[in-house]
Amino acid sequence: MRRSSFLLATVLALLVAFTPGLADARLGGGSSFGSRGSMTWSAPPSTNTAPYSAPPMQRSMTPNSPSPGYGSGYGNGYGPRSGFTSGLLGGLIGAGIGGLLLGHGFFGGMMGFGGFLGLLLQIFLLVWLVRFLIRMFSGGASPLMASGPNVFARGVPPGPMGGSAGSRSAPPIQIGPQDYQAFEQILRNTQAAWSRHDLNALRAMVTPEMLSYFAEQLSGQTSQGVRNEVTDVRLLQGDLAQAWSEGSREYATVAMRFSMIDVTRDNTGRIVDGSPGEHVTATELWTFVRSPGGRWILSAIQQAR
Repeated sequence: MRRSSFLLATVLALLVAFTPGLADARLGGGSSFGSRGSMTWSAPPSTNTAPYSAPPMQRSMTPNSPSPGYGSGYGNGYGPRSGFTSGLLGGLIGAGIGGLLLGHGFFGGMMGFGGFLGLLLQIFLLVWLVRFLIRMFSGGASPLMASGPNVFARGVPPGPMGGSAGSRSAPPIQIGPQDYQAFEQILRNTQAAWSRHDLNALRAMVTPEMLSYFAEQLSGQTSQGVRNEVTDVRLLQGDLAQAWSEGSREYATVAMRFSMIDVTRDNTGRIVDGSPGEHVTATELWTFVRSPGGRWILSAIQQAR
């Protein structure tokens, strides 16, 4: 019984380590949602900032039309799949079932309790090491990558995009320095409005669809008695993935790697996640939409792989 209890506690600790929690409480919650017009269910082209592009949308008001753009790794549907469930947990369950079938017990397929516990400890240490290295090497901005009007020039040069949006149905459009500055400003301003729980400010910078998602997430924070604050946002690198027009609308999808101080506090002001003195980084693909000659607003966020 003592061994079983310890094993259960170890498994639960591992599940917690691999489950997204308050660390993904920033604007968007580390999810992929929104609309990209006719490109919603097609993968954006890869860029220097996001070389592996992005996974499919998890939520969108745009009807899902089957598209081969995301490859067959997501099955016949385009709903999200958990890497933990299909990878580590799936392997553990498979090994356990194999042990049962061979008469060695549920964990016999992994050389018994000792082998299983050793595997858990190795995975835990590996995850901790990877997170430590990511934070250590990408936590601060290099002077060469400091935010500025030319930060996007380090990726795809300004101008017509390449890739699938160059078709007749979605002619490319020109994206210039002023557009890139607008994208960076929206990145900063939306994070600030998010931290203040200011839906009125967000309403002026995002589509109604995105506003509904953000309102839902902020309501969730209120229900949990916490508030996420994102400050000192620094754009480290960005480049253009796509820029195209559809009827009376123009779209631009840009990959952005940025750092921030991401802290979550409870109702008493106590920090429950994050560090006020430590920058964390994220790489996301943001899609903006506008009427020709109008201003850009945010219409989708996708997490980079």
